Amino acid sequence: MHDYYRIAEALNYISENREHQPNLEAIAEQVHLSPFHFQRLFSDWAGVSPKKFLQYISVEHAKEVLRKKSASVYEAAYDTGFSSTGRLHDLFVNIEGMTPGQYKNGGENLTIHYSFHECQFGNYLLASTQVGICNILFFEKSAQAVADELRELWPNARLIESAGPHDEPVKAFFKKSLTIDTPLHLHVKGTGFQIKVWEALLRIPEAALASYSDIARSIEKPSAQRAVGTAIGSNPIAYIIPCHRVIKTVGKIGEYRWGRHRKTAMLGWEQAQEAISS
Repeated sequence: MHDYYRIAEALNYISENREHQPNLEAIAEQVHLSPFHFQRLFSDWAGVSPKKFLQYISVEHAKEVLRKKSASVYEAAYDTGFSSTGRLHDLFVNIEGMTPGQYKNGGENLTIHYSFHECQFGNYLLASTQVGICNILFFEKSAQAVADELRELWPNARLIESAGPHDEPVKAFFKKSLTIDTPLHLHVKGTGFQIKVWEALLRIPEAALASYSDIARSIEKPSAQRAVGTAIGSNPIAYIIPCHRVIKTVGKIGEYRWGRHRKTAMLGWEQAQEAISS
């Protein structure tokens, strides 16, 4: 079993039993490990102890991050030292929309290569066109099921299971070893509004958080929070377009297309990496 899945099981148990404040022994028992081995497994994965990690995913910590780092997405960008929000993530990620025809016809005349991989957050499918990455989809057990999901997203495209030129850069991105010399190119299918929202998500720095209202204000649609939420939920490229960094204003993590506990793991992991490097 990939380490992430034991971590996710532990996070699920903690979440469901939060009022009882389960100790290390109880959590370790839940994932069928000794306390010693669970502590080591968790620390190897997150870089911090389970106790410290829980502090990072608490509601109060999330509210503090929102207050300090994301009064708006723009302020979050300026805080990182860039002169404009567009510079923040563009060093690593360039996003391009499909043509209107490609958007409407389900990928007709497109060839999409896809492959399966693992990262610290579990298994994922990576799909790309000749222009760039069009999908990253996390999945649990069935590779065939996520391949079928890809087919539903692109009913008229030619799908080929094979490694592509984006595989290694994406792996480097997950390992935080991607360099400016090898930027990621995204090729997404979405409406103009959706692409605006996804571009706004790219401006949220790692280990920072934003609320739905932050994103709505950043695209100059302050009353469109519901539509923003729908666009965030339809994000086609997990993690690289960081929809997991958007939470409720009250500090609650909220739902996530690829599972709330995966979102919790991502947020806690990023906070831990930030603490380690600071």
